[in-house]
Amino acid sequence: MSINMTTFIFLAIAVTLAAFIQGTVGVGFALIVAPVFGLIEPMLLPVALLILMLPLNIYVAWRERSELDSGGAAWITLGRVAGAVGGVWIITRISPHSLNLLIGLSTIAAALATLCAPSFAPGRKALIVAGAVTGITETATGIGGPALAMVFQHHKAAALRSTIALCFAIGEAVSLLLLCWAGQIKPGQIGVTAALVPAVVVGALLSQFAHHRFEGKTLRFCVMAFAIVSGAVILYQTLK
Repeated sequence: MSINMTTFIFLAIAVTLAAFIQGTVGVGFALIVAPVFGLIEPMLLPVALLILMLPLNIYVAWRERSELDSGGAAWITLGRVAGAVGGVWIITRISPHSLNLLIGLSTIAAALATLCAPSFAPGRKALIVAGAVTGITETATGIGGPALAMVFQHHKAAALRSTIALCFAIGEAVSLLLLCWAGQIKPGQIGVTAALVPAVVVGALLSQFAHHRFEGKTLRFCVMAFAIVSGAVILYQTLK
């Protein structure tokens, strides 16, 4: 797989911005990058997203490890591993066209659900269900943040960021192993993705200077609004 320099620069800018936002707020990387990749180079999905998010989430989880909700992370991971199997089943049975539809619809639905979810304290069942939903959607499309954002959105910002990041990192590793086992990872995807890793590093390091300044409400709203527009654009491009 090869892409021209202009396309690569555009993808790198999107990845840098997304890494900065997720490092600052706790969610947003996949909601920004998945629609961009889907429009420009859909063959990168979901493998490139999973690979790029892995080092980002390891970094965020380590940076704010003192606020980590380890109990919540454990229950989410239990559901996440089970859901990943369902995600692999989906991706091995649908066409790129159908995958784009799934990405567009799931982006819009997840963003709306996150914006509209009422305040609540999640219990064990809610955490397991959120993990399962995340496992299915992230493995199939690369998008998994909104389900976790919904259950943790009323926690302190640092707890939200660190716990979601740890859940993501574990889940992404599981999803990549399952996708590799299913033969869904291609050499061309690895080359382009590796070239985009420095963009993740830049965005993550920039977030170091901003994450403590935000509780995340305003930025989260902006991310979700962007996600809704992006999802609508990819649906339009797919259906026209």
